[in-house]
Amino acid sequence: MNISDYNWGLIWDNRSVLLNGLLVALQVSLVALVIATVGGLLLAVLRMSGRPWSWIALLYINIFRGVPALVSVIWVYFGVALLLGVNFSVFQAGVIALSLLYSAFMAEIFRSALSAVPTGHREAGQALGLRSSRIFVSIILPQAFKIALPNIGSMFIGMVKDTSTFTVIGLLEVVRVTQNLVSSTFQPFVLYTAAALIYVVAAFVIDLIFRLVESAYIRPPKGALAKVLRSRRHRRIQRIIAEVDTSSMMPSAGTAEVGTSSAALTRPTDQ
Repeated sequence: MNISDYNWGLIWDNRSVLLNGLLVALQVSLVALVIATVGGLLLAVLRMSGRPWSWIALLYINIFRGVPALVSVIWVYFGVALLLGVNFSVFQAGVIALSLLYSAFMAEIFRSALSAVPTGHREAGQALGLRSSRIFVSIILPQAFKIALPNIGSMFIGMVKDTSTFTVIGLLEVVRVTQNLVSSTFQPFVLYTAAALIYVVAAFVIDLIFRLVESAYIRPPKGALAKVLRSRRHRRIQRIIAEVDTSSMMPSAGTAEVGTSSAALTRPTDQ
């Protein structure tokens, strides 16, 4: 049997169904990406903190990095739901499973990114009198996020591919839709080839989007956007300078009060 003998027209005829399956996979992955990014950052901070928080974060990371996506979603959809008495939808179970798994990977990505920021930047913020939280949010985190951005894109591609295992709980993503079409058309080679191409094209598009975001985030912008960002940066610098001036003036005021009171005490004696 030749390749030309297969009914390749099935791909075009069922394009809307296949694309809807890709849309579901992207929706689950995008929601999970947001949750996993926040959770991974929190775990990275705990991992770099003192004991026992670092031990707790390390235990979580080592456990969930070793759990397959298929086992995770079955555990969430059937196990956790029975333990807690909560009926998760297939969408919710998929999001929870991906978030649990990829927050562990995100934690290591952010930990390495935070460690890559030079310590001199933190010391410069301390020299300006900034609080530790302000130093982390305004100085350390933006640089770490820039370093971690390419790996975050790779994690998102992995999430989209891992949704293919969620067919076991009935999530209508690409593989599940393909299985339904195969059961009615008996053309597995054609339809699974289409599913593979959909994943490959989606991976290329996601990679392209993250590369564009990375280049826009790293390279200096131009035009009206550059003016807006420069004015914003100027306002932030002026605000920091004002805070530093305020903090430096407070001891001077206290010293002046002490000097005035000392002069008041010494005046009667001199007279």
